[in-house]
Amino acid sequence: MEQRTLGPLGPVSRLTLGGGGLGHLWGATTRQECVATVKAAVDGGITLIDLAPRYGDGEAEVVLGEAFGGRLPAGVRVTSKCLLGNTPAAEVDSRLRTSIADSLARMKLERLDLFFLHSNVAPDNHPMRVHPDAGTRMTAHSVFVEHVRPAFEQLVAEGLIGAWGITGIGHPDAIETLLNDSPRTAAVQLLANPLDSAGELKFYDGPTRPRTLMRAARTHGVGVMGIRAVQGGALAAEIDRKLPEDHAVVRDWHRGAGWRAVAAELGEDPADLAHRYALSLPDVDTVVLGIKNRQELSAALAAAERGPLPADAVARIDAVTGPSDADH
Repeated sequence: MEQRTLGPLGPVSRLTLGGGGLGHLWGATTRQECVATVKAAVDGGITLIDLAPRYGDGEAEVVLGEAFGGRLPAGVRVTSKCLLGNTPAAEVDSRLRTSIADSLARMKLERLDLFFLHSNVAPDNHPMRVHPDAGTRMTAHSVFVEHVRPAFEQLVAEGLIGAWGITGIGHPDAIETLLNDSPRTAAVQLLANPLDSAGELKFYDGPTRPRTLMRAARTHGVGVMGIRAVQGGALAAEIDRKLPEDHAVVRDWHRGAGWRAVAAELGEDPADLAHRYALSLPDVDTVVLGIKNRQELSAALAAAERGPLPADAVARIDAVTGPSDADH
């Protein structure tokens, strides 16, 4: 598989195996099938596996531990994350260390290659800080700068993690500030779908601006991992799990009627087209797959083999999904 340089981490495969599907977030599967999928992904050339405790209450990390028994194949690297929320500043370091220790135990490993803050970084005193989910999902920018980032740097110095990163679905103003700041993150996870949509994970008004953030990351040598390429299933032919009609993914699925029409005209499965679209974004180094079984993996590998979309196809898609960085 083609590789790209992911910031200071060096070469990684153009596709990353994400843990959401392995943690049963994207529809029904089994642990046995997920273990087989992890092995098949590595056999197919995938060298980065992106996990988190939140993916099935640790299930995705257990799957990795069962797949390789603590001995990763040569060249394969693993990430995990910690959802800090509004953890008191004095408890940040211990919370991060506990999260890492628990993740490593489930994965049967001794070190993480890359460790992400899973929280939405929010500007201090921004309205999103009083959202009902703020306690678990929002970390104030000042807390990140004064406490989280120094803790990350110490964890790198100790060799417990190879590098640290941020999940870039927080407020774009806060993310852009962090991308411009130093010490700088090694990688950022950013939306990579034609709707520029974070779906139910957007907690602020205004545009998401992922393309702007991608360019900022590229300027500073920060690796970009494209996430939510299929927008939780909104850009697939059908949503493969039951969701209420007012759910953000369902709303995006209805908005994607034109997208599916273009996919049909191009002779592409909509989910495969979404992966090829994400691979076509010039500043995305690797696209994180939200798959849950070998059948979906096989389709994604085949889509990647066909390569990025030609410019006219990208323009056609953008015409039916709205301009980039629109307020979705």
